[in-house]
Amino acid sequence: MYQLYHLSHSDALKIVAAIQVELEKQGKGAAIAVTDTQGELLAFLRTDGCKLPSITIAINKAFTAAREQKESKLIGDSSRKNEFPMTNYGDLRYNAWGGGVPIVYQGQTVGAVGVSGLSEAEDMELAQMGAHLFQKVDKG
Repeated sequence: MYQLYHLSHSDALKIVAAIQVELEKQGKGAAIAVTDTQGELLAFLRTDGCKLPSITIAINKAFTAAREQKESKLIGDSSRKNEFPMTNYGDLRYNAWGGGVPIVYQGQTVGAVGVSGLSEAEDMELAQMGAHLFQKVDKG
């Protein structure tokens, strides 16, 4: 047997809140999604000024990062480089854009965070900040 860690809804809300604060500080709007290890939604927020398509995209970025246990941008880059269509994953929720980041705790992927609505680089930076915040909070 082995021990599994699970992301709680409280942890997910902390991640959403931290990213929300940063978005509000910058005066920008985006969608923020946090999922469990299977990529199923735990927490979500669409901030003021966020366009509607970003809702589904943020959720799908987190889904992809959780399921594959790596950043969604890496999945997309590999898909393009190896000419492996994203549809080959067998689920249309897989996303090839940056902004989905797995949340790792003690070597285990416990969930993922996805951000959408800004440039790909900004989405990635905010998602990474959220994932790293969780690690800092839980380590003490």
